[in-house]
Amino acid sequence: MRPILVFDLDGTLVDTATDLVATLNVVLEQEGLAALRYEDARAMVGHGARVLIERGLAANDVTRDAATIDRLFDTYIAYYAAHIADTSRPFEGVVAALDHFAAEGWLLAVCTNKLEGLSMLLLDELGLSDRFAAICGADTFAARKPDPLALNETIRRAGGDPRRAVMIGDSKTDIDTAKAAGIPVVAVDFGYTSVPVTELGPDIVIGHFDQLAAAVAELTVRV
Repeated sequence: MRPILVFDLDGTLVDTATDLVATLNVVLEQEGLAALRYEDARAMVGHGARVLIERGLAANDVTRDAATIDRLFDTYIAYYAAHIADTSRPFEGVVAALDHFAAEGWLLAVCTNKLEGLSMLLLDELGLSDRFAAICGADTFAARKPDPLALNETIRRAGGDPRRAVMIGDSKTDIDTAKAAGIPVVAVDFGYTSVPVTELGPDIVIGHFDQLAAAVAELTVRV
């Protein structure tokens, strides 16, 4: 079986925070609440739309019952789907890195806690979806990250070998998932986490995608 790289999506492959925060502010304003400054809201991104909404409400010192959260979630998803790539773009060096590994014979896959349909839509809009043997989201399997099932099943769906896999992510969720699956993990330091990834125990931290090839080579030697 071919070796495989499995990427997180938001904050790892694609800088989506501007569109995520813009959508949150639309939802908040429709509720008669104050929009949040991007600098403040960016730190809230990374745990899914429902958590982002709850954090946006908390920033306004309000709470809503479960039924209202469900309604706001539906509003969020509908608006976000229509504006999913207004400003979202791959991080610098992503395309070149994907080209490099594809040329070297690696399979590529995405394992994200974004909904699968939204993940596909985003990557389609950015012209990246055809590069991946599997794109799996929060609703693809019976469990989501950090449950290792999500990562293992993504690898299986892509036709990869978990013994020859490397995870690339930006958060504690990604690192915990990889560790639970017994798979080495590279963390990017420019993603969406309130805790520096250096404190979360990844195998290697990189600051740019042009460092990924060397990092993966080191991990491949290790394993």
